[in-house]
Amino acid sequence: MTAVLEASIVEQLVAAIAPVLGEANVLTSKTARYSRARVPAPFPVHRWAERVPDLVVLPGSTEEVAHVVRVANEFGVPIVPRDGGTGLTDGAVPERRGIVVDVKRMNLIHEIDLENRTATVGVGISMLKLNEVLAQHGLIYPDNPASYPCSLVGGRIGTSGWSLIGSRYGHSRDLVLSFDMVTPTGDIIFVGDGGGRKISKSSSGYQLKHLFMGHQGTLGIATTATLKLYPKAEAEFSAFWAFDDYDVAYKAVGALARAGIATFAGAVLFDEKKVEYLRRDDEAYIPQPESVKALVCSVGYGNSDEVAAGGRRMMRIARDLGARYMGDEISQGDWASRHDRYATPVHGRTLSGQVALMSWHCEDAAINYTDLPAVTREWHAIVEKLRRKHDVFDDWGMFAYTSSDTGVDYLTEIDIGIWEEKLDDTTWAAFVDAKREIAAVSLKYGGSISACHGSCREGEVDLVPQELGGGYDVMLAVKRALDPNNIMNPGKYGLDRAYDNEGDRR
Repeated sequence: MTAVLEASIVEQLVAAIAPVLGEANVLTSKTARYSRARVPAPFPVHRWAERVPDLVVLPGSTEEVAHVVRVANEFGVPIVPRDGGTGLTDGAVPERRGIVVDVKRMNLIHEIDLENRTATVGVGISMLKLNEVLAQHGLIYPDNPASYPCSLVGGRIGTSGWSLIGSRYGHSRDLVLSFDMVTPTGDIIFVGDGGGRKISKSSSGYQLKHLFMGHQGTLGIATTATLKLYPKAEAEFSAFWAFDDYDVAYKAVGALARAGIATFAGAVLFDEKKVEYLRRDDEAYIPQPESVKALVCSVGYGNSDEVAAGGRRMMRIARDLGARYMGDEISQGDWASRHDRYATPVHGRTLSGQVALMSWHCEDAAINYTDLPAVTREWHAIVEKLRRKHDVFDDWGMFAYTSSDTGVDYLTEIDIGIWEEKLDDTTWAAFVDAKREIAAVSLKYGGSISACHGSCREGEVDLVPQELGGGYDVMLAVKRALDPNNIMNPGKYGLDRAYDNEGDRR
């Protein structure tokens, strides 16, 4: 547990930062600090006070961010970037307190280049707000996470985010061309694939852009980004199919992913426990008969003639495998409400059937198609063991979503309902153990612990060195080289061990 900074130190920090950012953008109130100490993922609320920052700053420019970082180095105070705060693995949680840098003021659109199809923006803008402006030009920035209305561009860089329509347009790593970065020592660097801001491919030197994507705030703070734009799709095709058997649905989603349809944007498989949960507790779901044991959704985007042809092919593939099309109203309505489910459910049911105020956690991994059935069985067994022992957890089912246009690997998630207000040290420890077991299954089948959320939370983070092997030693070397004082989001990814030889662990 990190000690709260002495009041005199906080006063000195404020005195050093406020003249540059303005007093209104340096916050020390309890409300401002507590509200930036947690994320939507299940949170040990009984230990909330341990994760509260000492102050919050809201910079308005790259230079102001750099000033804050230099001050943090001078005082040896931890600093944690916070964008939308929608992450699910504590990337924005200040585990060592210190200073939270909230980037929401940096939300301007600096340029829309209609000819080169790029937009340069402050990282504090959301995809929703950006696309409202781009729509006037017939363009779209197609980074489309479940948290689309509220997650910010900077957070997408920090997590190397995953997109619901990534099989058609790519994910954050593909769509972000370049960005300005404030390093842990307060230097300002430009990160891209080489050349200027709008270059998408270069062979000049190391590909540093990918090093700084997915770093979870441990290597600096992105401030201004240049993004790749696409024409707004003329047409959208969405289809939901019902199946009486999970194995048949599994074959269908694989066939759709491998069909080579140019407009294919993604396909998702909902298993039986997910259908049970949706039928029971999800207000956005249109209930299906008890005979429905699995669902498959497939989506296409593009020009009208291409989408029509691709849609017919998808319908034929599903029909030949025994799917029952759920109709236009359900298909279009359910896909349109896909972002609504990111919001934390307001209720759930415990093992005893009691209706409770429950939060939600989705443990994610990247799993190859051939291993999905086995991983599904083993993950459910882990959660069943957890819920039988502790009546504050529930299994809300699994889904698997294509990550590319070939279906080689799938974003695979199991959703766990948690009666958060009932958590204590015992139940939190049990949850962490279950997360570690889930991560171990992913590695056993040659997958990745995380496809999109990151692996820096208690439980799965313990297995990151096992997944990365010698690459983890490179991570430690990079962290130590770029952050000699270990002030940038310390405690994440287990990177403190980079400083073990000198005992420099803040």
